Amino acid sequence: MTDTTLIEVTTLGDLLVRAAHRWPDADAIVFPDDRRTYAELLSRARFRARSLVGMGVSPGDHVGILMPNLIEFVEMLFGIGLIGAVAVPINARYKEYELGYVIENADIDLLVTTDVIDDHVDFVELLHRSIEGLSSAGDLHDLGLAVAPRLGAVVVHGSSRPAGMVPWDDFEEAAGEVEEAAIETLRSRVAVRDICIMMYTSGTTANPKGCPLTHEALVRSARTMSRDRFQFKPDERFWDPLPMFHMSAILPLTGIVDTGGAFLSMTHVDMSDSIDQIIAEGATGLFPSFPTLTAGLINHPRWSEVDVSLIRMVNNVAPPEMLREFQEAFPDAIQVAAYGLTEATGVISFGEITDDLEARTESCGRPFPGVEVLIADPDTGAPAADGERGEILIRGYCLFEGYYRDDEATARAVDKDGWLHTGDLGSLDEAGRIRYHGRYKDMLKGRDGAPSPMLD
Repeated sequence: MTDTTLIEVTTLGDLLVRAAHRWPDADAIVFPDDRRTYAELLSRARFRARSLVGMGVSPGDHVGILMPNLIEFVEMLFGIGLIGAVAVPINARYKEYELGYVIENADIDLLVTTDVIDDHVDFVELLHRSIEGLSSAGDLHDLGLAVAPRLGAVVVHGSSRPAGMVPWDDFEEAAGEVEEAAIETLRSRVAVRDICIMMYTSGTTANPKGCPLTHEALVRSARTMSRDRFQFKPDERFWDPLPMFHMSAILPLTGIVDTGGAFLSMTHVDMSDSIDQIIAEGATGLFPSFPTLTAGLINHPRWSEVDVSLIRMVNNVAPPEMLREFQEAFPDAIQVAAYGLTEATGVISFGEITDDLEARTESCGRPFPGVEVLIADPDTGAPAADGERGEILIRGYCLFEGYYRDDEATARAVDKDGWLHTGDLGSLDEAGRIRYHGRYKDMLKGRDGAPSPMLD
């Protein structure tokens, strides 16, 4: 008999149902002033699902979420997943032309936003500037806008009642029209290869592009991260204040739900408040990921108050010498780096907690099981020799389903053999770990880079 690795795959909604059954009273989501146990999170997600159905949302419909980090964001994300609709998290930092473009391009059927002001951004005002005719719409439940023909309604979380938007209390009242049994029926019909979420690329040089990702891609990637690479346990307290419209929050959140730990987040990132939360909640893992956030923490005058012996793992993305400096700030923790991009569910590799310091600072770890990585000559497409640099190509369950409404861009990015051409320059070491050397377009300039952020 040969050993066989069991690959467990489920939908995002079923993942939460399973967690609530196993750890009903454990903290699932923790904010400085609010929290949800797993049983409470499932109850609220089901309630959000009933409201969505009451508002006319059906399986396969696209539901946009334009919010800063809020517990309601998480409730909406899982509520959308429970009924087989597609969540479209929208970058809360978009300018009005980007926001208007994504709302139309994503074919959003219902949009959920908030009157919470975040980083001086008024989302209600921004939407009125971005969507022509919204403020004067006659029917809040059937907007009929020429600039966004599929957009039926905009729901606003909070106590305000802005023009053109369905107030939050009306949205919640819509749940009364839908029985709990109807949500369970819809949940039972969601398949792992259905689209779960559509993320948009950064759009730094062109319009953002939609990347539909399946339930399998999200849950299986998160499960590998949580179980295989980070070895989470149910008592994990994982601090991650990164934006929830970004895979750097969504992927760890999904991984935490898989293993029954607590996901610690906040709406407004402040270093002193972050230290308060890390101390109060006894954080065992930190996911600052970006050097500015990590440096802000460890160089803060109050960092000495933190019991760093409780912290067992940290994720950072930075040049090797900076990663070594960061590691010194967490003497009892294992620091790992990552490589990935939006089109591949955010991350395809993390360093392993069993790797030595050199491997964890010089590489981004080995690809997840089920994900193939090929280093190819950018000009000929021929596989590069071991250790040689070339373009990073990716194939596997983690890949997006093609750019939404852009077959030409998809054909340029994914070849006939199913390989995603990332445009990144990399190599593989003798153990199969990925080393990132920058963007391919910079290769002729002789530039070298640090491990890539989780998203482009």
